Amino acid sequence: MAKVVVIKFKGNCKPYYFSAGKLELRRGQNVVVETSRGQELGFVVSPEAEVSDEAVVTPLKPVLRIATEKDEEIAARNEGRREEAMKICKEKIAARGLPMKLIGCEFTFDGSKVIFTFTAENRVDFRELVKDLASVFRIRIELKQVGSRDETRLLGGIAPCGREVCCAGSMPDFRKVSIKMAKNQGLSLNPGKISGLCGRLMCCLSYEDEYYAGACKQMPKLGANVSTPEGRGMVISANMLKMEVRVKIEKDGAVFYRDYPVGEIAFGKSAEPAAEEDDGKNEED
Repeated sequence: MAKVVVIKFKGNCKPYYFSAGKLELRRGQNVVVETSRGQELGFVVSPEAEVSDEAVVTPLKPVLRIATEKDEEIAARNEGRREEAMKICKEKIAARGLPMKLIGCEFTFDGSKVIFTFTAENRVDFRELVKDLASVFRIRIELKQVGSRDETRLLGGIAPCGREVCCAGSMPDFRKVSIKMAKNQGLSLNPGKISGLCGRLMCCLSYEDEYYAGACKQMPKLGANVSTPEGRGMVISANMLKMEVRVKIEKDGAVFYRDYPVGEIAFGKSAEPAAEEDDGKNEED
């Protein structure tokens, strides 16, 4: 286990691990750290945590210092430049007639580079746009194309459940999601009901998939014939949280419905009626 300080950056819920060195840090404190793209301003999530050695990328980059008043002013100034930079970039995109949608802008902490994030249906040749922007800002320009899921993560929003979208508020990395997860949970396969703001399958479908996948293996399929204490019937619905099924039973000219725990019914080969034995013997002519 390695001892680390856990840092997050504004607009990103993913935690990063750094070495605190001899600094005494506290939760919520702003700090300046060394990253792969230079110095960045972040905040302390946990001043001292133990994580597995596999989760740490060595060597650990250091926390350079506790943020000073000057550091705070620099960060605020960079944030203040964002709106004007977005406006200029949109104007340049329109002037070039490029098929792209600008969704974000960020100045690095040291002010040496500005990163513009955009979405587009296809690849975009933005080389001339970079030249236009460089002539205005006089610093390094980076244009980054992202997909619809990344767009939702950057812009945020309220999901159909009424909470902040998972990718922006609580999910460090995207999870693999499939239509099978919705089927396992017995959800409507209407795209409008199982899709998030990004238009893709909702990330939360993966949260309880392990449970539902296991439950599905223990339950009969809808429409299956099963044996119950009150006779044979057909499964019309299943409750995988209670591990119960509702069975339609036709008996003595009447039709009725009963709920049974899975353990009280038999299905599959165990539900098939035993074949009648032939008392006679085949004789050869």
